[in-house]
Amino acid sequence: MDEQAKIPRATAKRLPIYYRYLTFLNDAGTNRISSAELAEATKFDAATIRRDFSYFGALGKRGYGYDVEALLEFFAKVLDQNSLINVALIGVGHLGQALLNFNFHQSSNMRIAAAFDINENRGRILSGVPIYDMSELEEQIKAQRINIAILTVPQEVAQEITDTLVAAGVKGIMNFTPLRVSVPKGVRVQNVDLTNELQTLVYFIQNYASITTGK
Repeated sequence: MDEQAKIPRATAKRLPIYYRYLTFLNDAGTNRISSAELAEATKFDAATIRRDFSYFGALGKRGYGYDVEALLEFFAKVLDQNSLINVALIGVGHLGQALLNFNFHQSSNMRIAAAFDINENRGRILSGVPIYDMSELEEQIKAQRINIAILTVPQEVAQEITDTLVAAGVKGIMNFTPLRVSVPKGVRVQNVDLTNELQTLVYFIQNYASITTGK
């Protein structure tokens, strides 16, 4: 939808979280919910939730709140939950194998469809996912029409593999390597630095513990 181009990045990152909690609520038989109740569940403040929802128009009614089933259906369309999204995993080391074992079990529309490696894992099937040789990367990405990839390879080959992925038509890359890879316009990279995330967590614990605990 055209209006999604105007949605702030922070809001877009919260949408899957809203969808997950709305799924829980709907499964539990909850018919309606207020922004305050949704805030308690998601840990986002109610004002943030109302502002996020406002980007999509009038989703709720004053004095009534939000219809859970209607909201769930709306966000399912926004997030394209009715379409199966195939993802490629590049690199089947320790982190790669952990991701294979997980394979987005909490998501109904996303799965790792193919993995690629250069070691003894190639030619095997792990957690129901075929492991291809790296030499087959571009061929398989095109053949399976995969446009999202997860990168868990050594830093020194990250850019080379990224270039191959882009040439094969990949439009989104989740990058677990320390290298900030370069991509052309139209390709999105989401960098995931676990060390940085942990250091940030430690910083907040050490510097804001008294605020979060109320002491």
